[in-house]
Amino acid sequence: MSFHLHQGSVPLLVSIPHMGTEIPPELRGDYQPRALALEDTDWHLDRLYAFARELGASVLQPTVSRYVVDLNRPPDDTPMYPGASNTELCPTRFFSGDALYREGFALSSQEKARRRGNWWAPYHEALHGELLRLKALHGHVLLWDAHSIRAEIPWLFEGRLPDLNIGTADGKSAHPAIAQAVQEAAARHPQFTQVLNGRFKGGYITRHYGNPGQHVHAVQLEMCQYLYMREAPPWNYEEPAAARIAPVLRDMVEAALQACRRLHG
Repeated sequence: MSFHLHQGSVPLLVSIPHMGTEIPPELRGDYQPRALALEDTDWHLDRLYAFARELGASVLQPTVSRYVVDLNRPPDDTPMYPGASNTELCPTRFFSGDALYREGFALSSQEKARRRGNWWAPYHEALHGELLRLKALHGHVLLWDAHSIRAEIPWLFEGRLPDLNIGTADGKSAHPAIAQAVQEAAARHPQFTQVLNGRFKGGYITRHYGNPGQHVHAVQLEMCQYLYMREAPPWNYEEPAAARIAPVLRDMVEAALQACRRLHG
């Protein structure tokens, strides 16, 4: 199975598309040896978002690494952020900008299509199906797309990111009341910085599935990894730090869910 889906009972689906750590054995020889350490993974987010199951949420997470196929990119590989550095549907670079594959290797269009069919499509079928199931039960649904990233990556963005980067595709993927509720929840914890629709506005999942007019709201949170883990090998989970940020995440998710319920009764 290329993903795990826990089905919950409340109108909330937490998607964690970049936490997978598997590179199939037949592909490993094509990569730079460095790639097998999976440095650009969204490490430990299943552990950090353990509260989601306590809330009754559905949780969807893949097994395959983003180095194989990026589940948060469109199937036609259109860049998410035109004019900025982007990683592709089948990434060819590390977040540092260095080549991901061995010199002389090139992905064929047939291999890209195979990866899209084997791993990308099943994840999205599960995501879409679970959104439909929850909406049928409740009349509305909230999709929370969970991500994390190192605070400083010059190839991708200038300077240092705010701690909490909330994305609603410039207001297109979620009702403004939901974005406001999430920001207000974050503001109750002023020791952490935040921004709405800054460098990270939401990737394909947020933009494609968020449809406020159809009572489907999508929010992406891209958070700095140092808030809960070590941003260097071996990428350890840091329990004291995680214990400080997890209640903030829970506050933000609960605020979004409550705002969604107020909108739709």
